[in-house]
Amino acid sequence: ASVFKVLNVAEKNDAAKRISDILSGHQYQVRNGLSRFNKIYEFNYYMLGQNCSISFTSLSGHLLNYDFTGIYRKWYSCHPLSLFDVAVEKNVTENMVDIKRTLEREVRNSQALVIWTDCDREGENIGFEIINICRNIKSNIPVYRARFSEITDRSIKSACNNLQQPDQRVSDAVDVRQELDLRIGAAFTRFQTLRLQKVFPNTLADKLISYGSCQFPTLGFVVERYKAREQFQPEDFWKIEGQYFFWRGWRVCKSNNSINVPILNDICFRHFLKTAVVHTITQNEADGPITSTFSWKRNRLFNELACQVLYANCLGDAGCCHGNQREHRWRPLAMDTVELEKLASRKLRINAKETMKIAESLYTQGYISYPRTETNSFPKDFNLERLVQEQTSHPDWGGFASRLLGLNGGPQPRNGHKSDQAHPPIHPTKAAPHLTGNNARIYELITRHFLACCHRDAKGQETSVEIEVGGESFSVQGLMIIERNYLEVYHYDRWNGKIIAVYEIGDQFEPTDVRMTSGRTTAPSLTEADLISLMDKHGIGTDATHAEHIETIKQRMYVGLTNDQRFLPGELGMGLVEGYDLMGYAMSRPELRAELEADLRRICDGTANKNDVLQRHISTYRSVFQEAIQKADKLDEALSAYFGDATRVE
Repeated sequence: ASVFKVLNVAEKNDAAKRISDILSGHQYQVRNGLSRFNKIYEFNYYMLGQNCSISFTSLSGHLLNYDFTGIYRKWYSCHPLSLFDVAVEKNVTENMVDIKRTLEREVRNSQALVIWTDCDREGENIGFEIINICRNIKSNIPVYRARFSEITDRSIKSACNNLQQPDQRVSDAVDVRQELDLRIGAAFTRFQTLRLQKVFPNTLADKLISYGSCQFPTLGFVVERYKAREQFQPEDFWKIEGQYFFWRGWRVCKSNNSINVPILNDICFRHFLKTAVVHTITQNEADGPITSTFSWKRNRLFNELACQVLYANCLGDAGCCHGNQREHRWRPLAMDTVELEKLASRKLRINAKETMKIAESLYTQGYISYPRTETNSFPKDFNLERLVQEQTSHPDWGGFASRLLGLNGGPQPRNGHKSDQAHPPIHPTKAAPHLTGNNARIYELITRHFLACCHRDAKGQETSVEIEVGGESFSVQGLMIIERNYLEVYHYDRWNGKIIAVYEIGDQFEPTDVRMTSGRTTAPSLTEADLISLMDKHGIGTDATHAEHIETIKQRMYVGLTNDQRFLPGELGMGLVEGYDLMGYAMSRPELRAELEADLRRICDGTANKNDVLQRHISTYRSVFQEAIQKADKLDEALSAYFGDATRVE
């Protein structure tokens, strides 16, 4: 009987090699494909209900890209407005021709095709590129889709045993996005570049001035925050603070209605109590005084005279005590991509592009789950114990992992409410003792976050005490941590104890010190983590593309970074945003792109038609483009503020 041959295709060579290693039990053979970067791994494996001869090869990302047909690819071939209507086609990119030829050669002798691309929108679309190329050679070949969220023995073998069908609707959504990005981007880029090169020949003659429906709103956020900072006028303000001094080693009698304030080493405050009964006074001067500073409920006033009047009312008056408590510090939610990017930026000072590059490498090596996910909730049947067990031998957090397994009920994650129905939250899949540099730091962040998420909230007695003095309200918080729980492993969070006195509800006492202080307001700024939060909030791009769009506006020199890693728009970026604002169009605002992203999700879930969405958005942007041409002098006007006098063009 002839051998049943199955062609398997992954998105990258590293993934093909790793999956082949798992399925073959390290017994695969290697031969060259027509692309020297994409090998073919061969072995035998039981699949599709029979023993199969497996060939496993790969791509290097997208094989095909949309482009205009014929002469319309040339910049001077037509008016840019025509680009909203002329025909487009998908072509093999020049550096992918050898990979395409490899697929065509290998599929001729295969009886089935299995797609192993990443299980997200882009991966599904790449999968259909493979399918179309292979079916052009063998039209009736059966096609299957392997779905997996991590490259581990368990996950890969499970995917083999549960092969599914590829999802055409998800691929359609990517086709719509790609075609719109081509038409909109090409039309506005040609219009901007060709016009501004003539209007500012001394400074922009050789400059490509690109437009993208994601990069421009991203740029808009930077410009908006920069302008808020530039227009910011610092203001002097005044505030009132109340202070009380006390010593360790004093005791105070508490009545039944007292606030259960944390007491460390029998703490008591030294003030002039008028109602409490003090006894067993054993002051230890060596302990020294401790200060409770009460914050003013008004926070601050911008009128010095008004503050002085209220301050005068507080002097010499007695305070009346009220209070409340809270006892939890919440552990982190299960990690999605946006949270990974923000935490890496804030806590590790690693930018989003580098973070995702490292995360994808860790995923391909089988150390973490798929890092591009919108999910922050683990399924109920998820085997958390196995994942925690993998970490018990680690020298830094192994003990914590062991204690987590010993908890009553075992690991119980704090889940959010988001799910992309494709991948679980980001988590470690196995121990990684030999990683170094930023690879180790990203892996550590993911692992500590996962263990913390699965533990318990920190518990403490955090007391908020409020007093009224001279008709003004003040408050102070004190904390005694009872159970650190997740904080033992998650050193990215801080919850530090703060000693305050024992206060009784209804206590009357005079402040030890009341003072009026002053300060100045500070301007807002924008970090990468702030920018990612804005993009996520307003629906600009997806969890998979935030880092890419940020990198694009940096490469185009539309924005730069200050020494403390805060975004600053360049002259060209400022001028472009201001120019479109002068035209009256919100091209740098997020609404247009957010509407598209919402429509793409509807295509994926089957509630919107691919062609309807495509034509509606083409029509919207065409109308905007037509009016932009009529008001192009507004763009000239805005940029002349940065590049000098504009040369008049018709």
